[in-house]
Amino acid sequence: MTETVQVTINDEGSSIYALLDRPADAGKYPAVIMSHGYMGSHSDFNNEARLFARKGFVVCRFDFCGGSPGSLSSGRSLDMTIFTELDNLLSVFAYVEGLDYVDSDRIFLMGASQGGFVSMLAAEELKNKVRALMLYYPAFCIPDDFRRHFPAITDIPDEFDLWGMLLGRDFSLSIRNLDPYERMGKYGGPVLIIHGDKDGVVDLSYSQRAVRALPDAKLIVFEGEGHGFSPLYAAKGAGIFADFAMERLEQI
Repeated sequence: MTETVQVTINDEGSSIYALLDRPADAGKYPAVIMSHGYMGSHSDFNNEARLFARKGFVVCRFDFCGGSPGSLSSGRSLDMTIFTELDNLLSVFAYVEGLDYVDSDRIFLMGASQGGFVSMLAAEELKNKVRALMLYYPAFCIPDDFRRHFPAITDIPDEFDLWGMLLGRDFSLSIRNLDPYERMGKYGGPVLIIHGDKDGVVDLSYSQRAVRALPDAKLIVFEGEGHGFSPLYAAKGAGIFADFAMERLEQI
């Protein structure tokens, strides 16, 4: 049996909405923290949450502050950057790590698209506190995309619309000199990436390069799949990640 509870996690004055799925029986359990992509929400991982909870994990899924127009966390999209989302995730990690029913040596991170990028940055900072990393089509392209879109700093407006959501100038400025591949090699734990070969938002080459930069990484390519998988492949991906996490537990 599992139970789901709503919690509010504080991050330096910001309030993060989160759902926790946990086994009802007393004990210490492994945990997985799930980070949604740009304009997504905690509900993007409903299927993964149910699957991991059935396998005995504590699951935390949450809304980034300003991460979408419908975010249940505090904050505005105009103030959101990759690094405010990183701060959110680190606060969520500290909260989950401190729960008395979580085994702090067995915490996993999962992220999709921009949330995958942020999860990678968090793993680089947390290092061996993260047991393993699971990423759906991580958006390591974001710094390149914004450098192309705004070739000069003077080209960056105070606010701009991206796919129907307003972003502020700091979003672009904060990643202008960021090289994801230079940072990610500092995380030495296991990484599994799943990416579609027809992804029109994040080219597959970004994940291929990530696997070369990481010391312990594997890439699984879904043929014919784009950015966001069809129901069949979404279920397949969730199962692959669950099996991967269970294998990592057995190695401890």
